Parts: sequence; structure tokens; C-alpha cells
Amino acid sequence: MLRNPHHVDDDPEMVRELIREFPWAIIVSSHDGAMVASHYPVLLDEETASEGGDLAVVTHVGRPDDKNHVFDGSEVLLIIQGRHGYISPSWYEPGTTPAPTWNFSVVHAYGVPEIVDPDENFRVLTRLVAHFEQHVDDPMYLDPEVGRPLSRGTVGLRIPITRFQTQIKMSLDKDPQSRQNVIDHLRQPGHYQDPALADDMERARARRGE
Repeated sequence: MLRNPHHVDDDPEMVRELIREFPWAIIVSSHDGAMVASHYPVLLDEETASEGGDLAVVTHVGRPDDKNHVFDGSEVLLIIQGRHGYISPSWYEPGTTPAPTWNFSVVHAYGVPEIVDPDENFRVLTRLVAHFEQHVDDPMYLDPEVGRPLSRGTVGLRIPITRFQTQIKMSLDKDPQSRQNVIDHLRQPGHYQDPALADDMERARARRGE
């Protein structure tokens, strides 16, 4: 991934925030020259997620994805994608270099998956269901009689993140007025309206103390 110093954030807490807000990942591995990519929900391993603790996620893959990935002690790439949207150069201040672009947040995290035992896999699945059902009016919880047979069709994983790269590309390489213009355009009604992305830009600006 291209590393632009304007967009790099090496704070592990930023990684945690992105995973908490967007708990959907692409798991990428390579075996015998073949690339494999799968899409699964992930959660932070909250037991180690306190500030300064180990950075790790828990997830699962459905069988036979475990055979496709061949979790044999090799490193995998975990991609977490946050909000993103098109940015028109027409929004910049006059005199700036006009180049169409895209604002986005992403983390590329790397680690060696640990296959968990069946009991832990069931606990992870229970956590996942509880997490995503929390805003449902009548939430469903994973009853052991139903959940345990389902869990046998999955392989539970804990992935300690040993290194990561982030790109928080929120127009931080532009002049302050151009950044504000982009925020204002994203908040206006119309095809490019994206107030949540504008909020991300505001937060990125605040993190830089601007």
C-alpha cells in the first residue's frame, strides 16, 4: 500500500477504532502461489484490547474456507475498510493542483492465525451474534442446542496483529480552506452528499490538532 506521510497514522488505537466501527474484513492468504480472499465479520479480542495491550481479532471461516486458506502458520493479511467517497477537485481552492481523488480509511493488518478449540469457537460465534443483534428490537441469542451444531461448520480463529499499515486519507494534504470546502460539499444535499465521511474528515483534522 502506498505510504503517503500525510495519511499515515501509526497509533494502534486508530486500528482499534476502525475495527470497532467497521467489523467486516477481507482475509487474504497465499499458498503454493495461489491467492485466496474471504470476507468475514471480526471483533477485537477485548481481553487484550485495552490501551497498550496486544492487538488481536477473533473471527471464523466457514468450511471449507479453512482448506482454501491452509492456515499452516503462515502470515495472512487482514483488510479493514472504513468509509470512503469521491472527492471532486472542483471543491478545492483556486490555484491548487486539480486531481480527482477518493477519501477513505483503511488498515492493512498482518498476523499468523491461531485456530481455536471448538468451545472457544462457539464462544466467539456467540459474541459475534450478540454484537450484531444488539440493536435489534427482538434480538436472537445463540442457543447452545442450535449454535453448537452450527459452529461445527466453522473454524474459529484468533489473529494477533503483529504489524499494520494505515491510510487515513481525509484531504489532510490540502490547504485548510480546501479541506473545509470538501467538508461543506459533502454535507450539501445531492449526489455526493456524505455527512458521515465529512464527520470522519473533522475527526482526522482534530487528531492532527487542527
